[in-house]
Amino acid sequence: MWTDLRRWLWIAVAYLSLGLGLLGVFLPGLPTTPFVLLAAWAAARGSKTLHAWLLAHRLFGPMVRDWQARGAVSRPAKRAASFTMALCAAILFATAPKWWMAATGTACMAVVALWLWRRPE
Repeated sequence: MWTDLRRWLWIAVAYLSLGLGLLGVFLPGLPTTPFVLLAAWAAARGSKTLHAWLLAHRLFGPMVRDWQARGAVSRPAKRAASFTMALCAAILFATAPKWWMAATGTACMAVVALWLWRRPE
């Protein structure tokens, strides 16, 4: 019973993450790559079919395979993420009621960008 429940929870996490990743394609500020990678990770634990589909997918497959093999992120993905974070930082500074709110969000994004650019390609 617990095994079945755990499997269905992994499948739910996988589909929820994949849905958020797909939304991230269209909504600036919502990241696609981390959600797709989370979906692949959860699918590997709950649904071999979904995991195989993600690995074979035309857009998501290379990203998932690179991450699983070497923890790598492609240069175009790094550029896109960095551009999006810079754009979001500019929007934060233009709209935040207090400067420190924008600075906090920007600092978090800078740490993520630093980590991201240190990943292999």
